[in-house]
Parts: sequence; structure tokens; C-alpha cells
Amino acid sequence: MSTSVRQHRAWRPRLDRPALVALLLGVVGVAYRLVLTLMTVPNSNSDEATFGLAAVHIATGREHPVFLYGQHYMGMAESYVAAPLVALAGPGWPVLRLPLVALYALFLWLSYRLSRRIFSPWFATFTVGLLVLGTERVVRDQLTVVGGRPEVKPAVLAVLLIAVGLAQRRVTHRRAAVGAAGLLAGLALWSDWLIVPYLAVAGLLLVYAARRELLGWSGVLLLAGFVVGVSPMLWDNLVAPPGQDSLSVFRQITATAGTPPPWSDRLRGGLLEGVPLATGLCPVTGCARWQEWFGLLYPFLLAAAAALALVGYRRTAGAPTAVRVRPVAQLALVAGAALTLLSYVRSPLAATDPLSSARYLSVLQLSLPAALWPLWQAAVACWRGPVGAAGRLAGATATAVLAGLTASAVVATGLFLTALDAPRADERQARELADAVRRTGLREVYGDYWTCNRLTFNTAEDVVCAVLDGDLSPGQNRYRPYWRQVGSATRPGYVLPVDSPAERRLRRLLGDGADAATLVEVAGYRVYHPPAAVRPWR
Repeated sequence: MSTSVRQHRAWRPRLDRPALVALLLGVVGVAYRLVLTLMTVPNSNSDEATFGLAAVHIATGREHPVFLYGQHYMGMAESYVAAPLVALAGPGWPVLRLPLVALYALFLWLSYRLSRRIFSPWFATFTVGLLVLGTERVVRDQLTVVGGRPEVKPAVLAVLLIAVGLAQRRVTHRRAAVGAAGLLAGLALWSDWLIVPYLAVAGLLLVYAARRELLGWSGVLLLAGFVVGVSPMLWDNLVAPPGQDSLSVFRQITATAGTPPPWSDRLRGGLLEGVPLATGLCPVTGCARWQEWFGLLYPFLLAAAAALALVGYRRTAGAPTAVRVRPVAQLALVAGAALTLLSYVRSPLAATDPLSSARYLSVLQLSLPAALWPLWQAAVACWRGPVGAAGRLAGATATAVLAGLTASAVVATGLFLTALDAPRADERQARELADAVRRTGLREVYGDYWTCNRLTFNTAEDVVCAVLDGDLSPGQNRYRPYWRQVGSATRPGYVLPVDSPAERRLRRLLGDGADAATLVEVAGYRVYHPPAAVRPWR
């Protein structure tokens, strides 16, 4: 009996202090996001509802989409992950978002493991502490089902960890691990193309870590896993009509008309707005001048991190790959961030819409440890070792920057938590509208884009909505069967924001019968049910 107890204790994993603190911080971060999920904060919208409706269709076996309805390059992994829960509990925003809470927990754990392997234990804990915090911009990217970002970050971290583990001889089933890395890379590529820079550097790290093995069966398994992971995208593109393949659609969307904004404007939007927003230092409404400092510092931090990694690589010349993989992995994280940032500032959106498009920089969270590592090294060297006056000054400055970054993130998170009334009120009004429309007995209605799919999801498809533009012409209908169903209705309803261009146009067409056709006014909307369909585009 005592022998059995001793064996059990021998196998029980023990957490050192950095790991224990990281675990406690991680629990707080997951609990924080779980509470927000149950409150439906951030508030939902029709983009997210499209993923939710796809999950409903998958759960019922009606559809098996490869890409988001009406957006032929955004993978549907999040809808497939949510479909089993939707099948069990029915449509609902918390049900739809719960898998993303699990993905966040996985991201946090993998980030800690990788940071501990290639940096240091307490620095990994510090990184977890920063990643636990979250403003609206940060948690929206983590908790709303709008495609790609919540699942691709854990996938990339897992590939990086596999590569480091292979180099350090920590992986027992090496071929299976390589095949798993290929599978994760393929799934990530199908899910969101924004992750391509990180996939590229993760692939190079994997080649560096297991270059000889990849010439044999491990290479075959890597390729096979990647093909399996990306196969939904490959098959869909093979059968897509000309001009409807993912690459063609993506080129059409990203094509710019006219002269693009100057580089100075794009750099300002990308660095001074995008980086602080993605890091969680600013409210979603934008960064004040004093909050832009980290974006200005960020390129210099990446350059310093790259220099440290290169110096570390040169110092380990002649050492085995197990030793040299650490600086190479650090350099991979720096390169992923630099390529992502460069890709973003090439886009006109970095200048014309930096607040909304900052979501494209959420993957920079992967490289947060690499960017902060030079500051941590300088601070530790100052407080632990004998240094000169210049060293003390550098260390004190680095300590102040890390403290300022932490304080800014804490304050920004606190400000977000004090402003939850607005998103909760918006969500409550959306439910009130759905209940009111359902009570009218209408089953087919027209509305604007930001109303329709959200209304359809909130009513579990009891009410089907088709999208009209402000002039009552056909709008962006992502799921065409809804448009056809409402189009075949003899007396469809109209759910329009009060005094919107669409409502004013409808009232002009109805003339004296506009008031008689009004059924209810609720949550800033009016619901109309004219005696005959009003379809001016026909």
C-alpha cells in the first residue's frame, strides 16, 4: 500500500512558484471571460449571427459550409466547434461562445509553456498576467465568433512548441507530433489567412528543429497532415466556378480604388492606434495621445528582440540544436510580428479605419513575450547583477516601461468593466425586438444588414430576415435561401430602424397607409406589415 502511494506521489506533477502563480492568473482570466460570455459581452451583431446560423445548420445537418456564407475565404471552424453545443442546448449567444472560452484557456496555457521554454519561468508568468487582462477590443477578438483569430493562435503556438520539443528531444512520438503540426497548420490556414506570416515562420522553425527527419517519413506525415487540415479549402476551390475561388474573392475584397493613403498615415494608424488597441491599452473608441507610446516603441522592441536572438544564436555556435533552438524560436516570433505588422500597414484600412481594422493585429499577442523580452532582460540585469551607471539607467527605464505597460492595461481593462451598461442594453434591446417581431406572427421580414441575421438567430429562425439597403434595394444577403424565402412571401414584414433612410423610403411608398401598416415600435425599430409586398426593385 505504501509503495503504491509513493509511486502515485512520484507521478503527480508538481508546480513551482512561477507555474502556480501563472495557474492562478489563468484561472482569473478564464473566469473573467466566462462571466462576460454569460452576459453576452461584448454585444452580438449580424456578422457573428451568420456564424451562429451556420452552426445551427451544421447541427441539424442542413448545411456543411466550408467558408462563411457570402465570404468565400473565411473558414468555418468556429461554427463546427459550436455545432454540438447548439444541437444540445439550442441557439444562444453564450452557447455559441463557450468553445472560444476553452480556446482562450488553451491559448493561455500554450503561451505560458512556450514562453517558459524559450525565455524564463517568471517572465512567462508575467506574460500570462498581461494576457489575462482584456479591454473590449481584446476580448471581442477572443470571445466573439467572427472567424479565425481565437483558434489560429493556439494552433500556431502548438506548432512552435512541437518544433522546440523536437529539437530538445522532449517529444516521444516524434512522427506523430510532426503529423499533428502539419494538421494544425492546415486547419489554421483554412480558418484564417491572417495567420500566414506566423505559419511561415513556424514552418521554418520546424524545418530547423527536425530537418533530417523531414527527409523521411516525418516529412511525408507533415505534408499529409497539412493536406488533411486544409482539404476543405482545397476541395471547395477545386469545384468553385471561375472567379469564385478564395484567392479571386480575396483579391476583389482587398483591391483598392484610387490612390492609397500615404505610408505616413498607414504607419500612424498601424503603430499608434492598431498596436495599442490590439495589446489592450486603449478603449475601443480609440487611443488618447498618451496611450500611443507603446505603438511608437513597438518596432524598436522588435528590433532589440531580434538583436538579442541573433547574439544568443552566435554565442551558442557549435552547441547542439537543443540549445540553439531557443534563440531561433525567439527570432521566429519576432519575424511573425514584423511580417504581420508590415502586411497590415500595406492596407489602406490602417489609415482609413484603424479602430475597426485593429482586429487584424490581434495575432500580435503571439509575439508579446518576444517584444517584451529585451525589457525584462534589462530590468533583471539591473536588479540582480553588478552593472555600471548606464546599466542601472537602462534597467530602471526598462522596469518603468514594463510597469507602465501593466498599469495601462489594468486601467484600460477597468474602464471597460465600468462601461458594460451600453453593450448589455444593446443586447437587451435586440432580444426585445426579436420577441416583439415573434409576437406579431410575422415569419418573413425585410430589414437592414445589422438587423437581419441577428434577428434570425435571436428567434432561432422562427423569423427569417432578408437584407435591404437604405433605398430598399437588395442588400448583402450572406445566406441566399433567406432572401428567396422572404422573396416568395406574399405579405412580408419590414423591420427598420426609426427614421432610417430605409424607413423613410418605405413610408413614402406606403403613403397614407404607412401608419395603418405599422404593427409595433420597439427598441428603436418600427415593424411594418403592409397589405401588399413592397419590392421596388422588381
